[in-house]
Amino acid sequence: MIPMLDLKLQYAMLKSEIDAAVADVLQSTTFIMGPNVKQFEIEAANYLGVKHAISCNSGTDALHLGLRACDIGMGDEVITTSFTYAATVEAICHTGATPVFVDIDPVTFNMTAETIDAAITSKTKAILPVHIFGQVSDMQTISQVASNYKLKIIEDCAQSFGARIGTQKTGTFGDAGCFSFFPSKNLGCYGDGGLFTTNSDEIAEQFMLLKLHGSKVRNQHEIIGWNSRLDEIQAAILRIKLRNIDDFNLNRIAVAKKYSQLLNSSTIQTPSFNEDLSHVFHQFTILSKTRNKISKKLASENIGHAIFYPMPLSEQPAFSSVSRSGNLSNTQEICSQCLSLPMFPEMSDEQIEQVVDSIKHL
Repeated sequence: MIPMLDLKLQYAMLKSEIDAAVADVLQSTTFIMGPNVKQFEIEAANYLGVKHAISCNSGTDALHLGLRACDIGMGDEVITTSFTYAATVEAICHTGATPVFVDIDPVTFNMTAETIDAAITSKTKAILPVHIFGQVSDMQTISQVASNYKLKIIEDCAQSFGARIGTQKTGTFGDAGCFSFFPSKNLGCYGDGGLFTTNSDEIAEQFMLLKLHGSKVRNQHEIIGWNSRLDEIQAAILRIKLRNIDDFNLNRIAVAKKYSQLLNSSTIQTPSFNEDLSHVFHQFTILSKTRNKISKKLASENIGHAIFYPMPLSEQPAFSSVSRSGNLSNTQEICSQCLSLPMFPEMSDEQIEQVVDSIKHL
């Protein structure tokens, strides 16, 4: 069997460090807002190259509270993609704003400046690009559109920790960035966790208020807030993994290149490689008109795989009545053909070859 993801290998590699760090937290009995949380925020800010990195309970909270911190609310419209996980759009809806879905590029699977520009109205308040599967959106042109219309940019970086354009990393291009540390992510903890980034002192202060019950001083509450804190144990684990994230991402890229070389086929579209528009391969996602046949074959040989995502969010019952969208033909086509193959930094050449052989011998 080849799993979709194997977290045991990474834990085995870091076991002594992680076990010692967790033991230290247990000995300290400081489980909430302890020194590891503060130190992780400093280290994450330094790594990403951003002024403020504020931890929280999850990537979903980072998005929801981040939108609120950026003053997105009732009556506003937020332009985003329909080819993403539900959390992206849930966050918009929970603020009272309206998600506006635009189509995506058929190669990168990301929104483009052209599709965004065409969807802007007098109600548009923000753009929420998603760096899907670890592929960075074209942030230079998107940032120009945002500047032209004085719109905020909140980046969904849930799948793109460490991805960059040149030397600038995701989560630093817009007004804010939102990261997830769900265990399967490139930088994942052993539970839920999230991070919010911004260079704005005002936005950072508002996010801090929102995540801590609207309070700066104990038992004094300035606004109605939430409880969204990263656990000390998770922060201790993330500090260790953060020191290794570049190596993990380079290994993912090596796996992706091996896949692409072996899957060279006129009937299968593999992800594109661009040194300036970095892809850190949270997922290795192919497109094929024979997607369902490939899926059945992989399943018959106990090879993990997944379909991210089988249906545009614009067509989901939860969102179809609370959003608006234009032509999403690329999105619909990609949803009908996409298939994600096993991807983790420790994949061996033999495992990659076995996956590819299964696909080629349908």
